[in-house]
Parts: sequence; C-alpha cells; structure tokens
Amino acid sequence: MPADEASRDDAKRVIFFDTTLRDGEQSPRIHLNLREKVEIAHQLARLGVDVIEAGFPISSPGDLEGVQAVAREVEGPTIAALARANEKDIAVAWEGVRDATKPRIHTFIATSDIHMTHKLRMDRATVLAAATDAVRQACGLCPDVEFSCEDATRSDPAFVAEVIGSAIAQGAQTINIPDTVGYTMPTEFQRFLGDLYERCPSLEGVTLSVHCHNDLGLAVANSLAGIQVGARQVEVCVNGIGERAGNASLEEMAMILRTRAEDLGGLWSGIETTEITRASRMVSRLTGYDIQPNKAVVGRNAFAHEAGIHQHGMLANPLTYEIMDAQSVGLVQSELVLGKHSGRHALLQALVDMGYELDKAELNEVFTRFKALADRKGEISAMDLDALMGDEMRAVHENSLDLREIAFSGASGDEATARVVVQGADGAEHRGEGAGDGPVAALMGAIDAAVGSSGTLLEYAVSAVTAGPDALGEARVVCEINGRQFTGQGVSPDVLEASAIAYLRAVTASRNAADERMADSGV
Repeated sequence: MPADEASRDDAKRVIFFDTTLRDGEQSPRIHLNLREKVEIAHQLARLGVDVIEAGFPISSPGDLEGVQAVAREVEGPTIAALARANEKDIAVAWEGVRDATKPRIHTFIATSDIHMTHKLRMDRATVLAAATDAVRQACGLCPDVEFSCEDATRSDPAFVAEVIGSAIAQGAQTINIPDTVGYTMPTEFQRFLGDLYERCPSLEGVTLSVHCHNDLGLAVANSLAGIQVGARQVEVCVNGIGERAGNASLEEMAMILRTRAEDLGGLWSGIETTEITRASRMVSRLTGYDIQPNKAVVGRNAFAHEAGIHQHGMLANPLTYEIMDAQSVGLVQSELVLGKHSGRHALLQALVDMGYELDKAELNEVFTRFKALADRKGEISAMDLDALMGDEMRAVHENSLDLREIAFSGASGDEATARVVVQGADGAEHRGEGAGDGPVAALMGAIDAAVGSSGTLLEYAVSAVTAGPDALGEARVVCEINGRQFTGQGVSPDVLEASAIAYLRAVTASRNAADERMADSGV
C-alpha cells in the first residue's frame, strides 16, 4: 500500500460492497432487529465500506423498515437494496433507499439454464426482456443501478454477455457476476470474465463486480482472481457469513489488498483496517455466529504463536512469523480506561473515543449496566466496554424480556432448582421456578414458567470475551420454539446469568418473529 494516499491510482481502487445485512442475514438462524441492523451499518461506515446492501425490502415489512432506517441514519457509504427483476420488487426497493444520500437499486435475474428451467420457468427471450425492463425501471427511479446475473458462472457466456449488454444500454452502472453456488475455480472464473469482456465491449465502460460463495472454500480466491482481470467491486460479508458456506470474507479481502498491494499491481481499497476486529466481534455477537479460532485475520489464534520455535523467532523479530501486525486490524484494546468510580461523562468520552454514538436515553441504559459491572470487576478495560456495548446493541427493546433476579436452591443429585424474576416490556414482573438436570435446564424451565414460553435447547456454548480471572463470559444458545430455531446471546461476569439472558433473548426473538408473521399476513 503506498504510504502517500494521494499517489494512489483511482483506476486501481477496489470498491467494497458489503452484503452482511442482506446475504449475511439470510444465513440460518440469523434474525437481526432494526436497531441491530443500524448499529452494524454504522460500524460498516466506520470500517470504510463503499456500499452497504441493507436488505431485500420486498421480503418482509420488517426488512423494508430496516433498509429505510439504514438509508436515513447512516452517512458515507452508498445504501443499496436488492430487488428481483420485476416491477413490484423494484418499486419497494426504491421505497427502502430513496432517503439515502447515495441510494442504489440492485436488481437481478438468473441466467443459467438450470435456474431458468426449474426455478423461473422462463425461456431466454423472456429473461432478457425481464432484465431489460427491470433495469429501465430502476434507472427511472434511482441514479445508481446495479444488475446481476444470478448463477452467472454456470450460464452460457454468450447469453450472459447479451443480457449484461442490454442492462448497460438501459443505464446500469455496475454489472455483477456472481458465482452463486461457489462451484467455479479461480482460473475458470478469470477465463469467464475475460470472455465477457470480449463478447460485450460496453462492459469496459462500467464497474464489473464479483460476488463469490464459499461452497468449495474458494470465495476469496475467486474474488481475488476477478479483480486481477478487471473487476473493481468485490461483494463481501464480515466474517465471511452468508447463505450455505458463506460469502467472500471482507476482512480477508481487505488484508490481502493491504499486505500484498505491491504484488497486485497497486490495487487498493478505502477500508480502515483498524476497525476490522470491532466489526467482526460486533457481527459475531449480534448474529450468534461464533468465529472459528483459526479463522484468518480475526480468529483468536490469528496472531497467537504456540510453538516454541515460533515464539523464539517472534521475540527475535516479529517478521519471522507475522505477515501483518495485530494493531493493523484493531486487535489491541486491552488498556484500562475506567474505574468503578467513573461517572457518565468519563464513560461517554471513552465510548466516543471507541467510535460509539449514544443519545441520552441510550447512555443512561449503558451507564446503569456499566456501574453494575464496575461494582463486580472494579476495573473496566476497553475490551470490557466493547463487550458491554455489543451486548447492549443486541438487546431487543420491542417485546423485550429483561432478567431482574436469579437464584438457585435445593439441588439433589444432578437436579437443580432455579427461580427467576423477569420484567416484561410493559414493566410488569413475572416470577417462575423450574427444575432440571443441571442449572441451565432449571433456568430455562423457570423462564418458561415465568413468561409462558416453551423452548428446547439445541446448542449451548459459553466462552470468555475478555481476559483475566474476572473475565466477562458470553453464553450462546440455539433453541427450538414453536417449531422454529432462534438464537440468543448474553454477556455477564456470571455465566449462568449470561445463559439466562441468552435464553430470554431467544424467546424475545421468537415473539418478534411471530409478530412479523402476523403483520405479513395482515392480521
């Protein structure tokens, strides 16, 4: 990466199109509420992404509201909404992004024979006409339009070239070529894109984008192959989340460009890499998707050196085993920032320094939790505050159920008994008692008795989110409630309290999902 940013060649800038809030949220068991979507979008803006695909507005009223909130509240990036190639989808997508400073409509249709025959039940002529009409309509509404050929890499290149040529003629400024099922090899992908440039000369005048899935573990490799032959937009997700095996990982693409810029002919991006770790942790906490320890760039082992020979080399010269430093991705946040006697002003200043923005009501909520945590820990680090803020962002305020008291008693053998007091959204307190094989099962039974829920625990995990003997613990649960799966996460110095919070949030998510289904059906 050139030291002097002014010397960078704009023609070699790689646009980062983040689809964490759209393709990422389509991952199984991820259900972000409006507040969570906006918080992630603000972090993506701090991270420096160029485009935020905020959702698929036609999919539900809740998704439309989420896209609208991001469009109205988040400054900096272009805000995009996805739409199928039909009139209603495009109109609703425009409703979602029209209030953004820089709106984009992203419309798509499948071009592979298998998709056209078995999913769309359309022939090539009909697909071409639909794509043409969709881009024409979108360009009549929005100044910035992107068009995608779904399953492009399993399509006839001649037909893809015909479709994208028509889209460009109608005004599309970005053409996206997805490897929708993650089947293509990097060299194949390069040949396919080169073929498109030859068959469709007008492609040289627009931005070519690549959207690669990770079914064979090749999403980042294929995205890199794409930009090496002329693509200048990559479509990525934080932590590589997304449908099935996920999408190209934002953090991996960003650090490849930063670390190997010279070998890539000076390709560069506007990503502020020191915000990567915070973005990664935020998305992990809010989605409930843990980061594997050996995940590149953001996994907890990414900068750990266990082998003695590695440690010796690191002490002699970090470059012996480290190709990037932890600070470059914002990993070092362990310094002490506050004590238990700190007031609101000190807390607010610390949070502002860390990049958080809170109104008065939000500050009051966070301050209450901060004081409770400070009374238990005494000293609060930046890592503690980051975990606390991540947990506060995750709190669901609509239909929220808050844990007020928790107690255990009368264990005999392996059976435990738990009592809880839960406060509902209306402020009323509900008491419940439950027994089970162990404290977590007893807690779930007590919560079910208090709020009238009935969940089955499918997955349960506890991990430390900060360092030291008094570390904050995070509990994550996956539960089946009313025939559907829901996740919940909770943070507390007490892992059983964190477990109870996590289960309450899964129950809350189930209630919000039921409300959305009622709204969708017009009830």
